[in-house]
Amino acid sequence: MSLMMLIAIALLAMFSAGGIAYALLYGRIQEEDTAARRLEFIQGKNKTETGVRSARSDPNRRRRSVQESLKDLEAQQKAKAKQTNSPPLSVRLQQAGLSWTRQTFLIISVACGVIAFALSWLLGAPLYAAAAFGVAGLLGLPRWYVNHKRKVRLRKFVDEFANAVDVIVRGVKAGLPLHDCIRIIANEAAEPVRSEFRQITEAQQALGLPLADAVARLPDRVPTPEANFFAIVVAIQSRAGGNLSEALGNLSRVLRERKKMKGKIGAMSMEAKASAYIIGALPIVVLVLVFLTSPGYIMLLFTESLGNMILGVSLVWMFFGILVMRKMINFDF
Repeated sequence: MSLMMLIAIALLAMFSAGGIAYALLYGRIQEEDTAARRLEFIQGKNKTETGVRSARSDPNRRRRSVQESLKDLEAQQKAKAKQTNSPPLSVRLQQAGLSWTRQTFLIISVACGVIAFALSWLLGAPLYAAAAFGVAGLLGLPRWYVNHKRKVRLRKFVDEFANAVDVIVRGVKAGLPLHDCIRIIANEAAEPVRSEFRQITEAQQALGLPLADAVARLPDRVPTPEANFFAIVVAIQSRAGGNLSEALGNLSRVLRERKKMKGKIGAMSMEAKASAYIIGALPIVVLVLVFLTSPGYIMLLFTESLGNMILGVSLVWMFFGILVMRKMINFDF
């Protein structure tokens, strides 16, 4: 047998064995191929689902971040609420826009007390009545003036603050950074908004504070819900991101709605306020008219001890009545 014949027989044997093996293992190979295709399909589907889950997790993650930020801000606001209800004297002087120091306030208080005592003593009031007027001048008049200035300044801030937020919204929509918009308000807004925003820019530049931390100090100087809302919006945007112009636009709309509601409440309660003013002023008007027509009759209240007691009790009851009427016509919202 030649060599070529042996090689041919060997090749035929190899091909035959291969064909027989393929025929026997075809089912298993087909199953493995099907399993491989299913595995590739499942892996591709898992990748797609993973992408969808990651896309869905971004809003969820941002929502959780916003919730955590709100919890932190709520804890901070509860801590600040105690200080806002009864702020120290230096804080009240700053909120009133006065440049007085604590020593200046004490000197003015003593001067008011001495002047009230001297005037009442010179007008013929008894010693205890003059002392009472002196104590009222010492403790009441300066504090009333500071509280009045503080209330007027906070009211002016609230009236102008909505316009300032609108300017910030337009600037952010135009592409300006938030700190540039705040700088515009610090230079061009009306008082007291201008001075308060100037302190924000100065704290950011001089102390190197982040913008959110500088804005967070605004409710300490201006304890109003409007300033608190603005600080919360800026803090949430700095921590969780989002559309700042939309958030500030919603804030501006809320501020204007609050202002509109305040005007409606003032108009509806004007009749009750007028009645309270008339009732509170009526005893004083009657006292003055009686003094002008028959001074000897009314002077018994000031010269006799029984008259002094009646006058003192009447003043106390008038004071409580004015407080009750003030509470009845004071609407918080």
